[in-house]
Amino acid sequence: MIELSNLEFHYPGSDFKLKIDALNISRGSTTAVIGQSGSGKTTLLNLIAGILEPFSGSVKVGNTDVCLLSDKARRNFRIKDIGFVFQDFRLISYLNGLDNILLPFKINDSIQLNGETNIWIKNIAHEMGIENKLGKYPHQLSHGEKQRLAICRALVARPSIILADEPTGNLDPNNKTNIMNLLFAYARKNNATLVTVTHDYDMLKDFDSIIDFNDLTIDKV
Repeated sequence: MIELSNLEFHYPGSDFKLKIDALNISRGSTTAVIGQSGSGKTTLLNLIAGILEPFSGSVKVGNTDVCLLSDKARRNFRIKDIGFVFQDFRLISYLNGLDNILLPFKINDSIQLNGETNIWIKNIAHEMGIENKLGKYPHQLSHGEKQRLAICRALVARPSIILADEPTGNLDPNNKTNIMNLLFAYARKNNATLVTVTHDYDMLKDFDSIIDFNDLTIDKV
């Protein structure tokens, strides 16, 4: 489902360089990504999503070579096929909770809002415990509520891939367990691929596989 080969990436003006000779993630699998801060875990997610472009090599997601897409095509692909849970939420301050969840439909016409989607939104908001927060704005929400809202937005278009960057980092233990159980259940039910960056090693036993950045070819130059 996700295949990286001969990949090299670096940030301009930085001494960081990421090299991955080969990395494969199966469709429908759940994968945890672990490693030290600054090792490139978030960079990996951004490369898979096409937010970043590698200096060389290829990033294939299904039958799509993300590196060969135009900027517009990458955006369409990302909105339609990838649910991205950002570590810093990326919520729009002037939109209420519901409109933040609906944002993918408002900025891209490759997905359409319908009655079934409205039911799905109500269901996931209920599962996330924020069904009574949808009329509130980000500044009126706690960090944990913002995190759960961001997860709802990531799932709203029913993506085939979920990329989650520390999705439980702002949650208390009970909500942490509930949210991860929901993500696992979504992946199983929809045969979706879940890739999660985490520092919570207690959760690792629940994933199908683990990518440890200590085992990848990572160069600091």
